[in-house]
Amino acid sequence: MDALEFAPVEQMTERLALLTLEEGQDLSGLLLAVAQEGGPVSAETDRLAREIAGRILSEN
Repeated sequence: MDALEFAPVEQMTERLALLTLEEGQDLSGLLLAVAQEGGPVSAETDRLAREIAGRILSEN
């Protein structure tokens, strides 16, 4: 499978639309803000934020 192919999905399942660059950056920033607040999910939120940030272009 190359980079443009997707794994097969059941016909009844709909894929979510891909995020735009701006949406990815916004989501990454929101996750980082939540992670900095602490709480029971902050470690997982921080991990997700870093994973997303590594896959999108920086704003600079």
